[in-house]
Amino acid sequence: MLHRIVLLLFVVFAMPAGAQQKQVWKAADVHPLGYPTIEAIVRMGKKIEAETNGRISIQMYPSMQLGGEKEMIEQAQVGALQISRVSVGALGPVVDDLNVFNMPFIFRDEAHMRMVIDGPIGAELLDKVSNSSARLIALGWMDGGTRNVYSAKPVTKPADLKGMKVRMMGNPIFVETMNAMGGNGVAMGYNELYSALQTHVVDGAENNPPSFLTANHYQVVKVYSLTGHLIIPEIFIFSKATWDKLSKEDQAMLKKHSREAQMEQRQLWNAMVGESEAKLKAAGVQFVTADKKAFYEATQPIRDKYGAKYAALLKRIQDTK
Repeated sequence: MLHRIVLLLFVVFAMPAGAQQKQVWKAADVHPLGYPTIEAIVRMGKKIEAETNGRISIQMYPSMQLGGEKEMIEQAQVGALQISRVSVGALGPVVDDLNVFNMPFIFRDEAHMRMVIDGPIGAELLDKVSNSSARLIALGWMDGGTRNVYSAKPVTKPADLKGMKVRMMGNPIFVETMNAMGGNGVAMGYNELYSALQTHVVDGAENNPPSFLTANHYQVVKVYSLTGHLIIPEIFIFSKATWDKLSKEDQAMLKKHSREAQMEQRQLWNAMVGESEAKLKAAGVQFVTADKKAFYEATQPIRDKYGAKYAALLKRIQDTK
């Protein structure tokens, strides 16, 4: 009997640490299942599970099951959650350099934004998050599309926003951007927005077409005005508390699959934007062309105020072709 116990202990301690230990990584997002940011992580989970013969798998918690983006960042910081897709808007207050992407009209269009995040600037900013005191590892970027104003009436010029309360993400830059555009910016969690639109706590909000559709906000307000004021990439993060316990091999594997997820999400995103616009129009949503030049000029004070400290980085972004 004693020999068997000694032998068993020898086998247990002879195994590499964590070699056979099954890990289930928790992943979360505010969006529903099938949304491109979620689908890309679910697919990544399947690849990781196959590559590790089931040793590591990913359990997805969609539709704000674990709270809004702020709560998800906090849970990842303490290791209660492993993977989360969050807006750069939500992470800007945690890692300041990301705020360069949060200013209005920084990118010429989505193609320009993609060139920036796929290149050296994107890689440097991911490293800054990972090397910061935020206790997060930045795995990659995701597309978040172009944000436009939606409300009960058309918004084609700054004067149209006068007196309108418009929900913005909880970052001072966004609130001030809306104020500069002519409205009253109101910081509010995404999870509170549907009822706020219903009860007229806010008169409108701004987001990309897939989010406008999947959050059912189009059921409350029916006009989508193409202001194009923000093109903000998304970022997906991993808990540093968990990362530090992974082997170098597992870290490298996760990095490899993260880059694949970044590219896969983009294809899914392109398809969903087209589908969402068609569904919104079929549901009676009116798409309105706005005077982007007027909004660009109205938001110049925001770029002047917040852009000064990022002058060198802004020049590199503008020079990216």
